[in-house]
Amino acid sequence: MLNLIFYPIAAAMYAGLAAYFWRMHWLPAAVTTGPRAESRTIEPLLVLMPISLHAMLLYQSVFADAGMHLGIGNAISAIVWLTVVIYWLGNIVYKVEGLQAMVMPVAAICVLLPIVFPAPRALPNTEFLAFKAHLIIALLAYSFFTIASLHVLLMALLERRLHGGTLPFGLQTLPPLLTMEALLFRIIGAGFLLLTLTLLSGIVFSEELFGKAMRFNHKTVFGILSWIIFAALLAGRWRYGWRGRVAVRWTLAGFLMLVLAYVGSKFVLEVILGRT
Repeated sequence: MLNLIFYPIAAAMYAGLAAYFWRMHWLPAAVTTGPRAESRTIEPLLVLMPISLHAMLLYQSVFADAGMHLGIGNAISAIVWLTVVIYWLGNIVYKVEGLQAMVMPVAAICVLLPIVFPAPRALPNTEFLAFKAHLIIALLAYSFFTIASLHVLLMALLERRLHGGTLPFGLQTLPPLLTMEALLFRIIGAGFLLLTLTLLSGIVFSEELFGKAMRFNHKTVFGILSWIIFAALLAGRWRYGWRGRVAVRWTLAGFLMLVLAYVGSKFVLEVILGRT
């Protein structure tokens, strides 16, 4: 199949960009020449190439036949693609170059997942508008929280090195910690809004299809737990000024609940149990 040739090409593009961003923004040699202005101009164009190829591969894989094929491979690949796109657009404004060296290796691996874990069959009920809206909003929510998790890990590394008195060259080009923290809570706020809409649209879809509210299962439980964790984090930030390690722990805990809610359940059902 011709399409199979393009998956390793997309992965190689992402891997090449990961090496490029690591060399330009993290290696000691970069501090002598500095990330040149022309390199910053061309970097968004370089990222546009693999995400465009990734998008075409995803479209062909998800809509291979009638219906939507959104197994664990396509789902994770779509979430990571959206993560790269959202970060690519946001980085044009905020210039957080350090995250690019973290995002690209993940994308290089996840772009291959649709051929490693192909969707066994099309999703049922995709003719319902409420279900389509639910899927799109859910994927966007996962993408925002994936960015937030990577962002908070970078913040934790930056804070630790600041206390240690030395900074790697890649961290020296980042915005101040308070600026990164403000950006983190903007990302979490957007993700929380999308997660809220995901839960609400799930209720609408369930009522439209089954005539009753959302079914109470492990996916629902972990989704609600994630919503509670992020709601508590945002409330704590607003009321008590939570930041630093508290923000790191709560962000990662909420993201873990999301992973268990969707990706974890699909992995157990499709890969371990062989069900859909």
